[in-house]
Amino acid sequence: MPRFYCPTPLATGLALSLPAGAARHVQVLRLQPGDLITLFNGEGGEFDATVTRMGRSDVQVRVGTHSALEREALRAVQLVVGMPANERMDWLVEKATELGVARITPLMTQRTVLKLQGERALKRQLHWLGIAQSACAQSGRNRVPQIDLAQSWSAWWSQHKPASDVQQFVLSLQPQARPWRDVSRTPPAAVCVLSGPEGGLSEEEESLAIANGFAPVSLGAHTLRSETAPLVVLSQLL
Repeated sequence: MPRFYCPTPLATGLALSLPAGAARHVQVLRLQPGDLITLFNGEGGEFDATVTRMGRSDVQVRVGTHSALEREALRAVQLVVGMPANERMDWLVEKATELGVARITPLMTQRTVLKLQGERALKRQLHWLGIAQSACAQSGRNRVPQIDLAQSWSAWWSQHKPASDVQQFVLSLQPQARPWRDVSRTPPAAVCVLSGPEGGLSEEEESLAIANGFAPVSLGAHTLRSETAPLVVLSQLL
């Protein structure tokens, strides 16, 4: 059954017009009055709904039964990533959402190519949030991960205060870094993973992370792309 994100209050028996994005998708699928769809608004569970009207630019539905289904991961994972350039960040957000990430925090580090500020940063945040919403609809998740506004390295450190039960790791190429496979055998319940952009974190940045409680871990002898490495960790955790 087709699934759609609908960021409005939902209740059984409610008649409503779908948001523009969902309505366009329904029209592309050529659904007709009487067809069944699934709606979720990120507040937990999902609703079945019936298409009642197909207009030229709007779609009306009647909301049916609520199912308290949760398909979230057992572990809360935050990815703090030095933003890869161009569409690679889009790809990372999509795949991390499918894998069950709880939060993504984009950072501008010394080697980050993409620099975002002000309105441009807000537009990109909304763009990534839209990608996450679509990935939730596709993958069956009923809760959308938090996508933070892109911020500078220094700004993030000035407000980063992890909870006591969160274990923190930084992806590292240092020879003394602990192999990630050793950590993943008994993964913690809540994790924050820090990874760099193309070219990785600078020595200064990695040293700061380690000094602030991030344990250096290695993914092995192969050097992975900046958008691939955090997904490897995420897939093994979740």
